[in-house]
Amino acid sequence: MLSATQRAGVSFALRARRCSPKTALIVLAVVTGGCMVGPDYRKPPAPVADQWLVTGAPRVETEAESRDRWWQVFGDPALDALVDAAYKQNLTLQAAGLRVIEAQARRGIAIGALFPQTQQVSGAYTRTRSSLNRQFVAPGTRDFNTYQVGFDAAWELDFWGRFRRAIEASDAELLAAVADYDDVLVSLVAEVAITYVNVRVLDQRLLLAHENTGLQRDSLDLARVRYEAGGTSELDVQQATTLLEDTEADIPEIEIQQRQALDSLSVLLGIPPSNLTDILRQSSGIPAPPPTVAVGIPADLLERRPDLRRAERQLAAQSARIGVAVSDLLPRIQLAGSVGLSAEQAAQLFEGASFQAVGGPQFNWPILNYGRIINAVRVQDATFQEQVATYANTVLRAQQEVEDAVVGYLRGADEVAHLERSVAAANRAVELSLVQYREGAADYTRVLNSEQSKITEDRRLTTNRGLVTANVIALYKALGGGWELRDDNNFVPAAAKQEMRERTWWGGMLDTEKQSDDVKAAESGTEGDHDPGFLRWRRWWPEW
Repeated sequence: MLSATQRAGVSFALRARRCSPKTALIVLAVVTGGCMVGPDYRKPPAPVADQWLVTGAPRVETEAESRDRWWQVFGDPALDALVDAAYKQNLTLQAAGLRVIEAQARRGIAIGALFPQTQQVSGAYTRTRSSLNRQFVAPGTRDFNTYQVGFDAAWELDFWGRFRRAIEASDAELLAAVADYDDVLVSLVAEVAITYVNVRVLDQRLLLAHENTGLQRDSLDLARVRYEAGGTSELDVQQATTLLEDTEADIPEIEIQQRQALDSLSVLLGIPPSNLTDILRQSSGIPAPPPTVAVGIPADLLERRPDLRRAERQLAAQSARIGVAVSDLLPRIQLAGSVGLSAEQAAQLFEGASFQAVGGPQFNWPILNYGRIINAVRVQDATFQEQVATYANTVLRAQQEVEDAVVGYLRGADEVAHLERSVAAANRAVELSLVQYREGAADYTRVLNSEQSKITEDRRLTTNRGLVTANVIALYKALGGGWELRDDNNFVPAAAKQEMRERTWWGGMLDTEKQSDDVKAAESGTEGDHDPGFLRWRRWWPEW
């Protein structure tokens, strides 16, 4: 008679999947059944807006476009070369690729559980001396030898879908690892592009700093000439000197930032800090943003963004883990056996009379541990629900990133247009103030103010041009563009594969074709080459 706790556990296990009363009788009788316990995964609804807030805005197109190589919209050969080099050499991306191989191997482990879980070939020789004080030990027979060889096997049958749920989890984890690789690739391309833009912004700032110091040096010479001629006081000379030295002090700071940006870019390329002259000389200036951007619709993000695909696949894996935990509530049925040869004389070991065998079914049912097991199921279920909330929050943040980047691009472009006119006016103001000062129609304060204003407006224009381009980069990253750069399912460079083959036997697992087959099998929920024909009962096993 089952206790109330045990009955609750069995009921909980059977409710996890639609099972008839007939199955309940089979469970109680501990005979074979066709249920796969645990919830069947269903993708949770995502909080997705119908359209973007910027729909209908100028320079924003809602029809989808190819974003495979979005960085090419800037028409910058140096940027194209940097992205290509980073894809081939970046070490963080290589680590993400190796995590795919790791998940692929773990999937093989999960599938291997469908086979007999314990197999061993054993052999032994023992020499025994019995006590003469024991009964039935005749003199001269106290010493004897035993020779044994045998094969032992134990196979836990997957009646409740424990191993199949584990395979479901490993399938999802493999696809999550692929999505993680794609996410690292998307982030890498965007980081290379933004760092490159920062380098170009610093180049422009350095150029402007040198131009402004040249202009201010001329102003200082003019103030000194007028002072020496008695046309003005020493105050003009000192003010001009102050402005010049302050501007020149900006140059080392910009050069420090420039060096640091190049070092960051080198690390992204997987090389020691370098000047990258050969690549950077292919173009110059801050990459100009495109006149329009295409954002598609919010629902596109669910398939486009690798981080959303990763979060959703992690959900699927966690759902399958609930089923694995539920299976612990039910008896485990195992076929175990041993065959071998045993004899006292080595010459007799391989005779037919030396054959021995033992075998039969076994089962165990941890009925006294139901409180612990049920709480273990609850832990997995709570973890699943937590990941549902995390997934929904990730979807919301993805939409926020798109909206933020679009408004940054649109309003930033408007700001740049105003700043361009402001810089033109500031340059003209400097010219007029110098003419008036030279003719004695204005004091040096007017020159000083106009030159300070020019420095400020030059810096703002340069910085904001870079920000507009950076917002375009952030937009394409938020839209999930760039992972298509991946060469099919070739996640690991050839050199790394060769090193791994020299260290460990990998069979064909490192071959691109095999990797593609495993990913496709994980997507379709089949075991691929790991599933031998006699184990494909899961495809026709009756549903209860």
